[in-house]
Amino acid sequence: MPEGNTIKGLQSVKTMGDVKKSCIPDKNADFIKLYMFEKERERLSKERGRILLRLEVLDNRLKEIQDFYNEKTGYVPNSVKEGSKKKKKENEKPKWRTMSIDY
Repeated sequence: MPEGNTIKGLQSVKTMGDVKKSCIPDKNADFIKLYMFEKERERLSKERGRILLRLEVLDNRLKEIQDFYNEKTGYVPNSVKEGSKKKKKENEKPKWRTMSIDY
């Protein structure tokens, strides 16, 4: 019969008695953490810049597509419509005349 010690990986199991830890805190650990955080911060800021640049390219392309679509369908945005209506009203005289009717 197989014994408990022949189970694969059992030799690598460590108990608390096997683990040796120093009582003196490692003062270099803080410097290592600071270094790693600084490297991660630099990497993330570079990545953020690349993403913002890519987002700008995407927004420009979407605007070009929308402008082309508007041009082909004859759609004019609201701000342009309102501005052109105001200009027409100021420049043109009304075609209809009003008359009073006596009863």
